[in-house]
Amino acid sequence: MIFPSWIDDGSEIADPLGYGERAVTWLRRLKHPKNPALGHPFQLDPWQERIVRKIYGPRHEDGSRVVRRVVLLLPRGNRKTSLAAAITLLHLIGPERLPGGLTVSAASAREQAMELFNEAATIIQHDRRLSKHLSVREYVSRIAFNQIGARYVAVASDGKVQHGKTPNVVIADELHAWEGRAGLRQWEALDSALVKVPGTLMIIATTSGRGQENLAWNQVEYAIKVQKGDIDDPATLPVIFMVEPTDDWRDEDVWYATNPGLRHGYPDIMGFRDKAQKAEHSPFERDSFLQFNLNRWLDQSTSPFVEMHTYDEGAHEVDLDEMEMVQAPCWLGVDLSKNEDLTVVVAAWQNGEEGYQVHPWFFCPEDNLRDRGDRHGVDYVSWAEEGFIIPTPGNVVDFRMIEDHIRNLFARFNVKEAAFDPHMGRVMMASLAEDGLPVVEFRQGWVTMAPAVKELERAIIARRFRHGGHPVLRWNFENVQLHVDAAGNRSFHKGKSGNKIDGAVATAMAVARCAAGETEFITSADWFTDDLWTA
Repeated sequence: MIFPSWIDDGSEIADPLGYGERAVTWLRRLKHPKNPALGHPFQLDPWQERIVRKIYGPRHEDGSRVVRRVVLLLPRGNRKTSLAAAITLLHLIGPERLPGGLTVSAASAREQAMELFNEAATIIQHDRRLSKHLSVREYVSRIAFNQIGARYVAVASDGKVQHGKTPNVVIADELHAWEGRAGLRQWEALDSALVKVPGTLMIIATTSGRGQENLAWNQVEYAIKVQKGDIDDPATLPVIFMVEPTDDWRDEDVWYATNPGLRHGYPDIMGFRDKAQKAEHSPFERDSFLQFNLNRWLDQSTSPFVEMHTYDEGAHEVDLDEMEMVQAPCWLGVDLSKNEDLTVVVAAWQNGEEGYQVHPWFFCPEDNLRDRGDRHGVDYVSWAEEGFIIPTPGNVVDFRMIEDHIRNLFARFNVKEAAFDPHMGRVMMASLAEDGLPVVEFRQGWVTMAPAVKELERAIIARRFRHGGHPVLRWNFENVQLHVDAAGNRSFHKGKSGNKIDGAVATAMAVARCAAGETEFITSADWFTDDLWTA
């Protein structure tokens, strides 16, 4: 499990100027109409109080706040929206207010953005002390403290990008749901604006999401490293509650450790037990329980090929220079693409007893590289700059460049054969075969792919699959939707997302041919025989 040890260990939290105590005292004076207790006090439980003290207590010598960014990763039902609303009021009319100050909360869509807005509005409208000073205008999602010109606005990540704004506080709500180009642009606009004035604060308040090639995981992964002590960054306050793949999700101690509100009556423990019972018998319910109730960050695919944490255990270096020097037998899997897809060549070598090591080369048209990445929510440009994608000239795949690369691999390594999906590879196969290079077709139907998928799965689960941690290849594997037919044959599919799986397909092809260890030559003489394409 991952959780902040300081949340309940009673350790002292620095508060040299008393600003942490000031914030807690003010929040305790708020009221909340949903609290049935006498006087309807705002419920600030000890774990929430510790978070507030951690944000506002520690100060630099000049009095400025140490913490500038908070990453609050909480399972559903732990009242993070109420806490975020209270912090919003703390900056709008409370002791952290600034004349002309601007607080912005942003969510994936207007409906989600209005949840935090409505929570703050509810607190205001049921407290005369606040409502007589604050103007709530729901139709423009704005609350104003006109006396000092301070305001709070709620926006959607898929709405108008907030360029030109100068916020003092930004609350990014449910960041895991900010998708595509619109979400990224809204984030860049708000995040970059926080450098305009001193003393700004970013609060990311979200539950766990899916996949690791996205905006939310980039922020959460960094915060996890800070929380674990791998990175020293006093300006970032990570408050991460999440289970890990090795944790027993059925254990109620795990539930309480990852849901700090449970000991205070929220979420409902009986509802938890009911969901856990359903999760025992339904993969869909189990994924929902893990992601939203235990905050486990799941794989991108809703029907994954393998658990990605198991796949990640193979991220050891694949030494290409050594493979070249020893001339170990090598097999290639080639998945050529249409104009909009990635093209990939994967090399596979045997690695000890019943194991494999692979290395991919991905190609993508250079023109509109950014747009292609934005379409799939990943950073193709950075991948290209770091050498994980090889850009080809123009706006379509340059097959001549791909063929030259394959020829170079034949010259460099002891390549026994190159396996092609014949759907796009017939012309290139013919060209290579004419020069006597060993090529073989590898159809994508279940007859060939089912055994390939099975062998690849066996190697990964047995921890006998080394891939060097290549990020594009990992993303492709993460996107795989596993399809099982009535006979139990399994094959790879993209699913509804349309995200790329080309690298996983080419890897399965290369591993399958490596496992077979056979060389099947196709020469120019028999290339266009009738039975070649009907077998």
